[in-house]
Amino acid sequence: MFLRLIPLIFLPLLAACANTGSGTAPGKAGSSGFDPGQLAKTDIDRVAEAHQREIFASLKLLAEKLYRRNPREWRKSGQASVEAAVARIFEGRHEWRFAELEGKRGTEAIQLAFREDYAGDRVLAFVAGLGGMIQASFHDKAEFFVLDDLDPQALHNAARNVEIAVWKLSNAHAAGGELFLISNEASGPVRNLSFEREFGKMIGNLDLLSRIIADKTSRTVVKVIQNVATALFLPVKF
Repeated sequence: MFLRLIPLIFLPLLAACANTGSGTAPGKAGSSGFDPGQLAKTDIDRVAEAHQREIFASLKLLAEKLYRRNPREWRKSGQASVEAAVARIFEGRHEWRFAELEGKRGTEAIQLAFREDYAGDRVLAFVAGLGGMIQASFHDKAEFFVLDDLDPQALHNAARNVEIAVWKLSNAHAAGGELFLISNEASGPVRNLSFEREFGKMIGNLDLLSRIIADKTSRTVVKVIQNVATALFLPVKF
């Protein structure tokens, strides 16, 4: 009987200590020793954390790739290097809000990256916007416990928003005809599609987790058919 009560004893303390929406999803992969927090987690909680870690690992790699292909952007933020610019996004406790993003978070920040009159760091706007949007679909949590309830519709919508953001990245041009941000290289003898692969991993992880939770909780996900070129970003909070 006492063993059954242990998760309930620890749960309030663990929920209070959980990181809720700072730089990136920390996770505890590779830690050693007994972690009492595991007693208050279901299999779904662990699966959600694993998918979240994978998504943010891909986003961090994409941030580095975008800064290397667009070096003028990290210099706009006054950073000393690509590494410093990436660390600023993923290692700070900023709730995915940055002063130069005009108070915008999530999809509104993504749109800044493709606005003609925006003079700030477009990679920051794009990556932090994606990070904030995805984190919102996880209810701004980085750890999950028994009483946490993820919404499969929010995760599904986040995946569609990543698809829209990818389209904008590859197709949005400034008035002079150049892309706002350079990503995949389709010309030349070797096609560089490394960006496409990482975005595909993010979308796949969001969609798979959405299906797992929908099946587990017997909820239905509404799938809206949109033309990605004209689609509007979908809500990720309900």
